[in-house]
This record gives sequence, C-alpha cells and structure tokens, in this order.
Amino acid sequence: QARCSCSSRPEPQDTAWKSIAIVGPSGSGKSTIISLIERFYDPTSGEILLDGYNTKSLQLKWLLSQIGLVNQEPALFATTIAQNVLYGKDDANMEEIKLAARTSNAHDFINQLPQDYETQVPRHYFFSV
Repeated sequence: QARCSCSSRPEPQDTAWKSIAIVGPSGSGKSTIISLIERFYDPTSGEILLDGYNTKSLQLKWLLSQIGLVNQEPALFATTIAQNVLYGKDDANMEEIKLAARTSNAHDFINQLPQDYETQVPRHYFFSV
C-alpha cells in the first residue's frame, strides 16, 4: 500500500494545458503522485482531479496520451527502439517517431544502432548516451 505525504488538496493555479514539474526529495511521494495521475492505482480516499475532472471518469488511453514523463533514471522496455519512442502514443507513424527522436537529440544515436529504430532492447538494459 502506497502512502503519500502530499497535501490533501494541492491546488496549482492556472495550469490547464501547461507543463508542470513535480519535484521533491527522495521518498516524498513524487512517484506515488504520478502513479495516481496515470491510474496505475486509484486512491483509497479522495479523488484525483485534472482540470476539474476526476481521472476515474476519463478514458485511460486518452489520459495516458496527455501525459509526458521524464524520469530521473532513463529506462527502456524490452521491445524495439521505435516502440520505446512512441510509448503512450500507439498511433504514431515512423515520421512522428523520428521527429520525437530528433527533438530529444536521440535520432543520430539511434541511426548508429545495428537496426536503427528496429533494434531490440534487451531486458533490464540502460543506454548511456
């Protein structure tokens, strides 16, 4: 059971359609907050509201497509590089995948891999760029 020591009613002002950062020391509940927002699990009491909407009432696929997460430790899933880049946007085409990679300055690195975007990532593997 996860416990979060965050405020019971945090109310950021005027954040609709803007980027926000969740920062704090290790163990302060950042990952728990993200997991609740992404609906990996639901709160046992209270509710999670985004722009005034309870996350339980939102389509999960749509909700996840609206969230971008930059973790402290980059991790890759055991699938292709392309699948890792498009994570959360299943309908992306190769042009969009390459644009995302270029935007994050990863495209040149990916093109140097044995099968570029189709390179398989082994389980528990971390790239060092």
